[in-house]
Amino acid sequence: MNIDACYQLGYILRTHGIKGQVIAFFDVDYPEDYEELESVFLLINGKLVPFFIQSIDPQAKGRFLLKFEDTDTIEQAERLKGVSLYLPLNSLPELDEDQFYYHDLIGYTIVDETLGELGVIKELFELPHQDLLAMDYKGVEVLIPMQEDLIIRADKTEQKLYMNLPEGLVDVYTQPGNPSEEERDEDAI
Repeated sequence: MNIDACYQLGYILRTHGIKGQVIAFFDVDYPEDYEELESVFLLINGKLVPFFIQSIDPQAKGRFLLKFEDTDTIEQAERLKGVSLYLPLNSLPELDEDQFYYHDLIGYTIVDETLGELGVIKELFELPHQDLLAMDYKGVEVLIPMQEDLIIRADKTEQKLYMNLPEGLVDVYTQPGNPSEEERDEDAI
């Protein structure tokens, strides 16, 4: 399995007990959708390796107690700590036409209702309080909040995200007199 054909489900936090069980965190909106999971891919030494789940027990806050087949000792489980869990992209549920997965937006062009075509989405930051899009605008990284009220629509065919950005947002990053990233870093020292 190629990593580009997968999405990261979560990662293994720690061992549990002495019989090869682990506690994993699933970084998803609806952890309950994964309670019947039968297998996952683990990223080990840069390669995705299939692991079959013998038992899965939901815990609190996106955590799951997992027991993998052929992982029967604490020593075997210990080697899995911190390892990322992946699933194939084709296992994601189908979305309605007006819905999208965040990872699909990388490479989309942002088109503002007022300013027109701005730049290409390079990265997504999923933060505790607010998710952000990183857009390249004339060689400058502009961070855009992912708020439902700012998104007009996503055009999957044209790979464009139509938005109504707050007035002055792009200017904060591009106007002379605004500190560059290097200057902000120097000021922090």
